[in-house]
Amino acid sequence: MVTRYTTFLKAINLTFDYIVLNISMLIAYAIEDDGRILWLKNQSYAQIVLVFNLTWLLSSNITGINQHVLYKDSVKTFKHAIKTYVLYVGLICTINIMVGTQAYFISRGYIFYSSVLFGALLCTWKLLFLSIRKSKRNTLFDSRKVVIVGYGRNGVDLHDFFKNDRESDYNVLGFFDDNPEFVKDKERYLGTTTDCIDYIRNNKIDEIFCTLRTSETDKIEKLLMDSDKHLIRFRFVPEYYNFGIKPLLYQSFGHIPVRFLKRAFDVGFSLFIIFFIFSWAFPLLAILIKMESKGPVFFRQLRSGRDNSPFMCYKFRSMDLNDESDEKQATRNDPRVTRIGAFMRRTSLDELPQFFNVLLGNMSTVGPRPHMLNHTEQYSKLIDGYMVRHFLKPGITGWAQIQGLRGETSTIDAMLKRVEADVWYLENWSFLLDLKIIFVTIWNIVKPDQNAF
Repeated sequence: MVTRYTTFLKAINLTFDYIVLNISMLIAYAIEDDGRILWLKNQSYAQIVLVFNLTWLLSSNITGINQHVLYKDSVKTFKHAIKTYVLYVGLICTINIMVGTQAYFISRGYIFYSSVLFGALLCTWKLLFLSIRKSKRNTLFDSRKVVIVGYGRNGVDLHDFFKNDRESDYNVLGFFDDNPEFVKDKERYLGTTTDCIDYIRNNKIDEIFCTLRTSETDKIEKLLMDSDKHLIRFRFVPEYYNFGIKPLLYQSFGHIPVRFLKRAFDVGFSLFIIFFIFSWAFPLLAILIKMESKGPVFFRQLRSGRDNSPFMCYKFRSMDLNDESDEKQATRNDPRVTRIGAFMRRTSLDELPQFFNVLLGNMSTVGPRPHMLNHTEQYSKLIDGYMVRHFLKPGITGWAQIQGLRGETSTIDAMLKRVEADVWYLENWSFLLDLKIIFVTIWNIVKPDQNAF
């Protein structure tokens, strides 16, 4: 029931963004037409509605305004709302300059009034939503279940902080510690540090807060490796009392900084590829694919995405229809690969449909390549740290690919090198690094990689 309410409220929040947008447009039209409702007879108005709504959709997709909407604090909520609004107004003004207003029977005054009204109504709605969320947080919203490893001063203070903070959405289930005799709150004691991972897996815990002393390095490293393996958020709370300052909580949110620039580039670059390359390449490749073999033009397959959530990945079909596509990788001189398929794989043209995955938010232009579900399950058991790569969105290309680590991974060592490259990218990400990877990828298309088959 709680999950149902949570999903419902998320949908309500998204819907009301568009409701206040369209209300502001109607009011602005009434102001410009002296209170008349001529928009009912204006056939061009439907086009204006579509353009404005799609512009808001693009803006909200770029900024991620609706991500974690139930858990963001009020400052971040308004920061994202203002950022999205400014981007929306900028895009509308750009469209106005490029296309003009006369053809659609609207004025610059209409754009001004609708924008101002929308900003005011959007802020009012966000205030109302935050009030509703605050009043219903404990009854309707899902709390993130967490455990604390280490029953020391840090651990107890952290527990009290979550308990007393009304804005917190953390539900602390208890402590793990190797010295149970020192644990005063016996009802909260869950076991030793070696019991932690099994407990978390069996009880669907969301995160671990580790307050062990830095002198217990071996235990911390073991917990960190096991957490990565099972894709569990691991947050380390360092000792701070010896610094003579007020208590501070340092949190490491995995390797997932909010990268507005990366998402904005993904959307812009994807639209460029879709409009200027995919639009004319699609009909040509579709004809060649259908001429050579029976079956659909597109190949769809579930792949492992961010946080190991499966998503439907799209490609141009490069093989004859077969029953092994979800289990067996393509190998050199694979008889399943068609002639046009071999060409597309060498030049990476088969990956073009994945730019729609990028627009949908399932993938990024640059990131670890998404693996088949059975390969994720298989290699996660064989390679320590394999699951760390799933802290990022998968990419169409990546650091591992431009290092020649693509194609078939016939040995554990080959997959290990690819994982190491993916983790290196995750830890060293920068926008310039993404640009470098894209440039090298384009160069490799001109001069195909020997491992592209």
